[in-house]
Amino acid sequence: MSDEYVLLIKEPNWDPAAMTEEQWAAGMAGHRAFQDAVVAAGEKIVASAALQPISAATRITPRDGDSPLFTDGPFGETKEVVTGFYSFTAATPQQARELAALVPTEGWNELFPVLVLSSVN
Repeated sequence: MSDEYVLLIKEPNWDPAAMTEEQWAAGMAGHRAFQDAVVAAGEKIVASAALQPISAATRITPRDGDSPLFTDGPFGETKEVVTGFYSFTAATPQQARELAALVPTEGWNELFPVLVLSSVN
């Protein structure tokens, strides 16, 4: 039985509009290689997405008894941002790490096993 993992892709700088066609193509080739490796391992990509730059983000800060505080990005204290994610299955934690290592980044990736919660029915 396979378990699900979420991989967060973190970059120090992320502005897809500033990338050349060659840079974009090289990055996408790396992502296709990861996706192909997941399928070749008999596993599956559950979900994935690239995210807009931090300038398009909104921070939502809960406040006791008040309405939440909404702050538009970019955020001055941010040194790196999540630029995308994959949710995928793997047979073992070692396989998840090996597959995750294939995802290209100029920063780093963070791999999390998904916590399975019981149904609320």
